[in-house]
Amino acid sequence: MEQTQLLPFVYGIVAIAVSASLTFAVRSFARRNGYVAKPKSDRWHKRPTAMYGGIAIFATTVLLYLLFVPKSFESNVVIAGSTFLFAVGLLDDTFGVKPYQKLIGQLIGATMIVSLGLKLPLTGFELVDIGITVFWLVGITNAINLLDNMDGLAAGIAGIAATALAFGFAANGQMPELLLISVFIGSLIGFLIFNFNPASIFMGDCGSMFIGFLLASSVMLGQSGGRSRGVLTILAVPVLILFVPIFDTTLVTIIRKVWGRKASIGGRDHTSHRLVALGLSERKAVLMIYGFAAAAGVLALVVGRLETTQSFALIAIFTIVLAFIGVYLSKVKVYDERQEDLATQNNAVFAFLVDVSYKRRIFEVILDVFLITLSYYFAYVLVLGPNLESANWNLFVSTLPLLIVIKLFAFLLAGVYRGIWRYTSVSDLPEFLQSGIYR
Repeated sequence: MEQTQLLPFVYGIVAIAVSASLTFAVRSFARRNGYVAKPKSDRWHKRPTAMYGGIAIFATTVLLYLLFVPKSFESNVVIAGSTFLFAVGLLDDTFGVKPYQKLIGQLIGATMIVSLGLKLPLTGFELVDIGITVFWLVGITNAINLLDNMDGLAAGIAGIAATALAFGFAANGQMPELLLISVFIGSLIGFLIFNFNPASIFMGDCGSMFIGFLLASSVMLGQSGGRSRGVLTILAVPVLILFVPIFDTTLVTIIRKVWGRKASIGGRDHTSHRLVALGLSERKAVLMIYGFAAAAGVLALVVGRLETTQSFALIAIFTIVLAFIGVYLSKVKVYDERQEDLATQNNAVFAFLVDVSYKRRIFEVILDVFLITLSYYFAYVLVLGPNLESANWNLFVSTLPLLIVIKLFAFLLAGVYRGIWRYTSVSDLPEFLQSGIYR
């Protein structure tokens, strides 16, 4: 029994050694071949830094999982989906990928997860739960991606969140899931040796997207088998575990909207940057955010074991404190006056219209997902009648995610998203017909 309890620590230590070795090798390769991130005005780092550190995190996690961790269908699904997101991130790091193309990749990865049975059972209505799960997966993936803005921040926060998950798995007796997350934590620590300030290597999108997706989907491993006590546990615990990336993404998005900046591009206005602007050193700012994440992780573990009323009270207090912190940080200036004046000029209606125009592809993709779902449902109704039997409804729900993936991929291949709707005419009809043929 004691040997079994020591396994997570052994796996974690092995993962640290493997990850550190692979990170060192990737850093050397990147430096020799010129794969470095150069300083930019909207970025925080001041010197060229090696890229592709996410390869070491990915390789360590997947390799040790395949070699040593007991497999389950659910864990295989999580690894497969996370691997796909790693590939999307690697393409972005290497060739550059447009925001709507990344969104399509994230939606494909999310639909892989839900179509194979993993979802957050919040409402009891399958389609609603599927939508919430897809939003959760895509949202957390992007939140971790945005959080990768300062040395050691994303990897450290992910490691703390994963540690909170590990305690939850241990308390529930989920040993295979615990071993998987232990390997993941070790891979993050091994990378963090080279990524903590001053960082000599960055993880890149291949790392942040893999980490974010693996964390978001691993949360659902704790909901399998009817272990959850209710909606509060299902929703509050994962949100608290990942509260730092959620908080940072929310804060940055709101502030950039107010000032007329684009939320989808890089900037020096994240929580970490605001703490530095208050006078903290970069290391102290990162360590303070680590402390916030650790406190939230402890709160998540406590909430999962308290009565509902007590949990609500704790969450309410935590939310109020969080709101005050957000308001205070929003007033901290991180750009000089000239940049703030420029942002003000771009504010209000004009900035909103520009931002919407920039994101039109993303809106088109979301609209297509809705229209595909609606079309598929009406096709069922036309063929089988308005009152779908249980078997037909289950078939509809189980095949819908796969259909969405196929159709979005077909639209992408056919070039549907290269045009602009106001210039669309009958001559563009062959592209849409071609996308149907791809299907």
